[in-house]
Amino acid sequence: MNCFACGPSHRGINRKSLKKIIDESPDTKTLASFANIRYRKFNRKRKHLVHDTAKLGKGKTSAKIFSYRELRTATQNFHPENLIGEGGFGRVYKGYLKNTNQVVAVKQLDRNGFQGNKEFLVEVLILSLLRHPNLVNLVGYCVEGDQRILVYEYMPNGSLEDHLLEQEEGRKSLDWSTRMKIAEGTAKGLQYLHEVANPRVIYRDLKASNILLDEHFNPKLSDFGLAKLGPTGDKTHISTSVMGTFGYCAPEYAQTGKLTTKSDVYSFGVLFLEIITGRRVIDTSRPSEEQNLIIWAQPLFQDISRFALLADPLLERNYPINGLYQALAIAAMCLQEEASRPLISHVATAIGFLAMQGDEDEENSTEEEDEEKEEGEEEEDDDDEGGKGGGSNGDKESDRVDEEKKIIGNEKANCI
Repeated sequence: MNCFACGPSHRGINRKSLKKIIDESPDTKTLASFANIRYRKFNRKRKHLVHDTAKLGKGKTSAKIFSYRELRTATQNFHPENLIGEGGFGRVYKGYLKNTNQVVAVKQLDRNGFQGNKEFLVEVLILSLLRHPNLVNLVGYCVEGDQRILVYEYMPNGSLEDHLLEQEEGRKSLDWSTRMKIAEGTAKGLQYLHEVANPRVIYRDLKASNILLDEHFNPKLSDFGLAKLGPTGDKTHISTSVMGTFGYCAPEYAQTGKLTTKSDVYSFGVLFLEIITGRRVIDTSRPSEEQNLIIWAQPLFQDISRFALLADPLLERNYPINGLYQALAIAAMCLQEEASRPLISHVATAIGFLAMQGDEDEENSTEEEDEEKEEGEEEEDDDDEGGKGGGSNGDKESDRVDEEKKIIGNEKANCI
């Protein structure tokens, strides 16, 4: 799904200056350079964008300025075989920088796409001035003629969407522990933007295709073209054009254009529910009553005895029952009315416990499998070994059902 106005109201680019927001901020050390942004009508001249980027960064930006020729060489003239992604903003190619011996991802923006000069400048500045393990690293950019190109660190495992929602045949599905790890890292990235960056940054475009995964499946937020500086001083929100991806936008933001960090928390709730269920938030290929994930899930949230129906079938029930219930409770809290949503830092902490729980269960499962293997080897001469094995599996399933009933009995009164 591409980025577009995700609700009624406000079309086009809102050119209200960020300078006013910065001027009213009591402490503007980190992103003070944004104060110099001049939202004139860009005339597509390279010198203006380069000048603004250098001036705004005040020497703090680490991003390299590439020539178009360098990036053509790096991508073998943007050869189709190097194409690794495509969306509303343009195409992404795998490239190799010979001088630094570095593999990179080169995003060539579509001149007629959704991301204009303003969004390009914002992304360069945010990714140049902010650093966190869960934000993608911007290597550099190119502004030459009508070319607008961003160069990122290469993420070998692609996007979360590739593994969760567009899984290729033969590719192993994400296990529970990895899903919780990805959710935790994503929440930590948002936490940095909301609570550490100064002024705060509202991401505004959280979705599975924007979560990139490194070789160890650590997640990193990417595509900051729609990011906005958050409210400062006594302000509770900023008013802006309604932009984002349909299904992920918080209802109050889509209706009023009032943006807060809690808007990102709602989007995270949608993403987290996708991670748990393996379903897209909007999927027109499903029966009409299941096409909208949030609407489909709402009645299931009300009945804890049906929570297991929300788990991705590809998990094959390999998840801690209590962990599933807690994860769904977290997702449900993020999808509440704005005032009732938790801070993203609280969400990150809660999911961190689930990730640890998943790791422990995985270790215990491995130990149990080893013990069963040893027992099987000791009893391999037993004539009834096959029957015993079947009985063992039956006992495990029975124990699981008993565990579910116990949890349901203990938590039903507290169900959301």
